[in-house]
Amino acid sequence: MTAPPYRRALVIKLQHHGDVLLTSPVISTLAAAGVEVDALVFEETKPMLAGHPALSRLFGITRKGHKAYGLLGWLRAEWQLLRALRAREYDLVVHLTKRRRGAWLVRLLRPRVSVAPDALPDRFWRKSFTHRYFELQGERHMIEVHLDAVRHIGVQPTEASRRLTLALEPETVASVRALLAEAGLAPGGYIHVHPTSRWMFKAWSAEKMAAVIDTLTAAGEQVVLSASPSADEMAMIHAINARLQRPVLDLSGKLTLKQLGALIADAKLWFGLDSAPMHMAAALGTPTVAIFGPTGECKWRPWHVPHRIVAAPEYLCRPCFRAGCGDGLVSDCLESLPVEAALRAIRELGEEVGRPIALAPAVIRLMPRSDC
Repeated sequence: MTAPPYRRALVIKLQHHGDVLLTSPVISTLAAAGVEVDALVFEETKPMLAGHPALSRLFGITRKGHKAYGLLGWLRAEWQLLRALRAREYDLVVHLTKRRRGAWLVRLLRPRVSVAPDALPDRFWRKSFTHRYFELQGERHMIEVHLDAVRHIGVQPTEASRRLTLALEPETVASVRALLAEAGLAPGGYIHVHPTSRWMFKAWSAEKMAAVIDTLTAAGEQVVLSASPSADEMAMIHAINARLQRPVLDLSGKLTLKQLGALIADAKLWFGLDSAPMHMAAALGTPTVAIFGPTGECKWRPWHVPHRIVAAPEYLCRPCFRAGCGDGLVSDCLESLPVEAALRAIRELGEEVGRPIALAPAVIRLMPRSDC
């Protein structure tokens, strides 16, 4: 199909870090169709798209509004942003979230074509956009759902444009390799474990994470830990370290987002939860083993990278997308996962990609796999 003649597009994704990274194929697809592409995201998530080779301009917007700048400061910042966006004269706006802020922007920018999810039933939402696409749920990956937005207006993705993109600056890579060298580690010589998430109800127990790490280090593997500096994530890291029989290199709370990407890119294998770093690993081509509990691997699994999912398919209630069973922050589908399931996935994936992991088959009990 020949794409309509869009000249310049604005892609809006006002959500969290991993969600923003998953929009990179939309940017690539529009650019491949000859469209100049800008993006608007929350300020703190800009590193996920910064440096994307198909992106012309990257704009940030505050999540906290007047709470961050005060009322006058916020209004001034909003007016400056609107002026900058209007100066770009977009003829296409692709809004990929259900936030009304994007609907207001579309009304103020007045592009010739605008598209958003057919998600909110009210008249204001429906009348804000020229096109609305249906968000097919179930087993359709979120990247394909995003791409449905541009398919709906006549722009078809290619196999190349469907891939995730995360750009790393050479100086960032060099800074992380220097940290690793100080610990005697070389690129490709370690397993990266990121056992935390913004949503800690997704997390496996500290005891089981420590058991996996101890089994790996006992077999001679080098392990590097990471987490964000948030209090909840650092508490989990402290609990894991307190249970380890052998110390590992712990870079938790010490890295920028792009430095975390460099650490992931140089890893032999990545192991962790359904999280933004999991999507970063997929974007960077690092073989990935991911634990899934209440969230769904069919919709959020690692994209276009060798991977294994560790999940409990016998729980027919999952994915429930709840904060634990009964919203009690503890999920039975996570609590029931044995250490052996993760070890088996790590060993199998290492063999598949030609990066063997030093684990004897005898220590790993076979577990059923997820279908996705």
